[in-house]
Amino acid sequence: MITVRHSHDRGQADFGWLKSQHSFSFGEYYDANHMGWGNLRVINEDKVTPGSGFGKHGHKDMEIISYVLSGELAHQDSMGNVKTIPPGDVQRMSAGSGVVHSEFNHASDQTTHFLQIWIMPNVKGIAPSYEQKSFAPADKRGALRLVGSSDGADGSVKLHADAAMYAGLFDGAETATLAIDPQRKGYVHVVRGAIEVNGHPLKAGDAALLEQEAQVSLRHGIDAEVIVFDLAA
Repeated sequence: MITVRHSHDRGQADFGWLKSQHSFSFGEYYDANHMGWGNLRVINEDKVTPGSGFGKHGHKDMEIISYVLSGELAHQDSMGNVKTIPPGDVQRMSAGSGVVHSEFNHASDQTTHFLQIWIMPNVKGIAPSYEQKSFAPADKRGALRLVGSSDGADGSVKLHADAAMYAGLFDGAETATLAIDPQRKGYVHVVRGAIEVNGHPLKAGDAALLEQEAQVSLRHGIDAEVIVFDLAA
């Protein structure tokens, strides 16, 4: 079974310095029908104005992934990490027993556009940790590149969660198929452009929620970028 959720159905938040769209209940946006999908808890599409950002705040027992689309995101945390996250990088922070961090757009003339993703961990109370890796566009062109996994396979960031995350770029005749266990759940988020997911046409911000499906099939992309999750049910 496949359920399509369109971009305009997401929760909306506008704080002036931050414009955010929430795929699942978050902050002041609450929808009992959209509390997450499997162990995927948050996908926020955030746009942070120049010179603004999220001040120091804490997290605990959550796998947090940042996926930058344009601009740069400056990260600083209580583990001593001071990092810049550009497009093409995937950042994973395991909050574990507790971590404090901040995220800023230090540019004077460019908005930072990124996805903030939370996945429920399969282990709690671990020491917090940080990992950041770059994935070249060529590795994602016409393919689903593994960028996050429970064992750090193929150079992906390691998730302390029963989940895998893939990223791909598709245009024209480029296609990809990903097999998934029908007992698990799949989730496809269209980052930009347009693409057909298991026969369903989707555009930027749209998502396909898969349940009892054996594969994810992507085709007919138009300057499309997607992220795909293989999730615990």
